[in-house]
Amino acid sequence: MLAVALAFGATLVGQRYWAEPAQPLLGTPEDVRLTDFWATRLPDLQNKTQALRQWQGKVLVVNFWAPWCPPCRKEIPAFIRMQAQLGKQGLQFVGIALDDADKVSAFVDASGINYPILLAGSHAAALSYSSGNRLGGLPYSVLFDRQGNAVATLTGGVTQARLEALLKPLL
Repeated sequence: MLAVALAFGATLVGQRYWAEPAQPLLGTPEDVRLTDFWATRLPDLQNKTQALRQWQGKVLVVNFWAPWCPPCRKEIPAFIRMQAQLGKQGLQFVGIALDDADKVSAFVDASGINYPILLAGSHAAALSYSSGNRLGGLPYSVLFDRQGNAVATLTGGVTQARLEALLKPLL
């Protein structure tokens, strides 16, 4: 039943994205289970376990994505630019990929992603859901302030201008 609900939600988000690509669904951060989120540990592309809590204290954008997801692929170049431009001000992107390590690595290498990428594996749907993704759509991003509080969630592709507007006050 959960799989059907997630598939339905992904379809709705996909339809909304293609109809209105510059308008992600802005969610309420109350849906993010912070205890679950900050306790999470996931492998990176070198299979080294990384704790999400290591990025507390930064303005953090956690992006759930997959290499096969067109809106994910579209927004990643903006994330790369913003990481390069605003990283010294305390901004940190972390990507949580929902695909096989070899496919993710190939995409990361080809696109030049300059921020950490973690692999969610079989825990992807549960982690995404506990992070507030009730629709199960991709891409899905959670924005955190320096105190580790979720301040916004975004379902669907986001433009650099929209994301900067949300992040600038936090930096």
